[in-house]
Amino acid sequence: MGISEKIDEIRLEKNKATEYHLGLLKAKLARYRAELLEPEKKGAKGEGFEVSKAGYGRVALIGFPSVGKSTLLAKLTGTESTVAAYEYTTLTAIPGVLDIDGAKVQLLDLPGIIEGASSGRGRGRQVIAVAKTADLVLMMLDVTKGDKQRRLLEIELEAVGIRLNSKKPDVVFRQKTAGGITINATVPLTKIDEKTIRGILQSYRLHNADVMIREDVTTDDFIDAVLGTRKYVPCLYCYNKIDSISLEEVDRLARQPNTVVISCELDLNLDYLRTRIWEGLALNRIYTKRRGVRPDLGDPLIVKKEASIEQVCDAIHRSLAQHFKYALVWGKSSKFAPQPQKVGLGHLIQSDDVVSVFTK
Repeated sequence: MGISEKIDEIRLEKNKATEYHLGLLKAKLARYRAELLEPEKKGAKGEGFEVSKAGYGRVALIGFPSVGKSTLLAKLTGTESTVAAYEYTTLTAIPGVLDIDGAKVQLLDLPGIIEGASSGRGRGRQVIAVAKTADLVLMMLDVTKGDKQRRLLEIELEAVGIRLNSKKPDVVFRQKTAGGITINATVPLTKIDEKTIRGILQSYRLHNADVMIREDVTTDDFIDAVLGTRKYVPCLYCYNKIDSISLEEVDRLARQPNTVVISCELDLNLDYLRTRIWEGLALNRIYTKRRGVRPDLGDPLIVKKEASIEQVCDAIHRSLAQHFKYALVWGKSSKFAPQPQKVGLGHLIQSDDVVSVFTK
């Protein structure tokens, strides 16, 4: 029996399962899905999408065929991708560079996903493999059938271990050589019990482990923590073709969390989309200052939100932190603003801060 047939068999068993049995079935299903997506070790290598990362972040354009991904890539980056009124015009990953006020971000137009991509249909494996490397997923949806497309895409990505707009479960899992399974929880567990936890661990042949649970996790959350291969990616839902629906429907969609409404055809709301991409990547602009010289506000340094002074030093030069003495910071993170604050490597900077680093 092949892996796909085993997955179908488990789905049938779910209907008559108890909570405990359901937890074991979910663990088995997650394992089979992971095996299904593993590349074969023997035989010729399949064609993949080898695109080197560039810029300060990677945004993956994911969606069904003919939702406007290639048109959006051309509008935002000037990169020409095959555009036509029929489906499956994009057959490989096409990169473009999105300039957001001087910050270069890589935007990848991926081939359209089809239903069943998580089982390897179409070019699903390659598309999903690239999505796992993204810093932000931009899910392109046709506004006339967006809710259905959104549910199907979320199911496909969920099936292969991509968790959208979710945080990693606060579960510490450590294997050991002997001593059995020890389970400690700092909060009451209302969605999973100790019997299910032990059953899931045994289904993965884990008989000696220390488990610390610091939040009220579900069965799926615990399986994710045990596997340790899940990818937690922020996602921005982008509804295209809003010129084809009513203003009331546009207003309803625009108020949903993590959502932007646009029209590529009429260039509507594309500037706001750039802003939301920047926010989704969780990046900050800061400025550096030499002693006795005014800061160069035309050449920002791009770092992650809540980056420390040590990370700022690494962004300037990888050896700078080794010779660090102290730094002066002007801006929102200075508690003496508008005056500077003298800080160490652990200080967290904020957007538009000015930093002057002094070495030994």
